[in-house]
Amino acid sequence: MYGGWPSRAAFFVLAERETDHTTLEGRLAGIVGPTLEGMGYELVRVAVLGRERPTVQIMADRADGSLISIEDCEAISHAVGAVLDVEDPLPGAWQLEVSSAGIDRPLTRAKDWTRFAGHLARVEMQFPVDGRKRFAGTVLGAEDDVARLRLDDGTEVALRLDAVRRAKLVLTDALIDATATPPRTN
Repeated sequence: MYGGWPSRAAFFVLAERETDHTTLEGRLAGIVGPTLEGMGYELVRVAVLGRERPTVQIMADRADGSLISIEDCEAISHAVGAVLDVEDPLPGAWQLEVSSAGIDRPLTRAKDWTRFAGHLARVEMQFPVDGRKRFAGTVLGAEDDVARLRLDDGTEVALRLDAVRRAKLVLTDALIDATATPPRTN
């Protein structure tokens, strides 16, 4: 277990270029992505957990940047469930879970790395970079297909987004403050 993630989850990390349709998660992203876009949402991540009766987890953001609500998740669940029922990409019975990306969200797209520059993150790579697979540090942003992270010792590391296995923000007071909903004014 690393950073609170399930040890047997299969994740599909999105990039802002063509998606990889060779994996189950890639095929699912290709199926549900257009539906979400048409509804005013963006697909953050698709994960498939379990084998006997797998759970398809869909994580989404509102395209306008506002916070996603329970009602949004419900609407996404109905629409995506219908599309998956028609396309039938999974054999047998499966469950669908829809959620927001949350405060300590995964960093799956270059725009996530840029949006959360200055915040702490933990990253696990598919392949070693400078002899290691796990990194923790301050997000510096991303350009094209490369994300940058400043490590605790002050060094910077460039990480190819297509080689990131998992990347997630670390819950801190600064992150909570940055993502807090502004108080309502009458």
